[in-house]
Amino acid sequence: MKKDILIIEDDPKIRRYLELELIHEGYNVKLAENGKVGLELFREKSYSLILLDLMLPLMDGEEVCKTIRKESNIPIIVLTAKDEIFSKIALLDLGADDYITKPFIIGELLARMRVIFRNKQ
Repeated sequence: MKKDILIIEDDPKIRRYLELELIHEGYNVKLAENGKVGLELFREKSYSLILLDLMLPLMDGEEVCKTIRKESNIPIIVLTAKDEIFSKIALLDLGADDYITKPFIIGELLARMRVIFRNKQ
């Protein structure tokens, strides 16, 4: 069964790159270009995983993460250019399951996704 992934990312190039790579890997993908749309999509359907950028328009990724975590235990991987250690700690404490800094290698992201899916079974 294909897993459904929600990508909440404002950069259209990164969003498209992730979409193509994940579809190629056999995932179903839904895209959101800002935090508000991401939350709406999250509430409409059950996803296997969320890939979440932090620096989003309308509602930042930290607020999105906090809100999602109050409503669900869905795995969240943060993908962001913020590489300060305090940011990583704060997001992991807020409920993110993993944190990857940009730029990233798609193979590492896919491996981290597999770990999350393996641990959720």
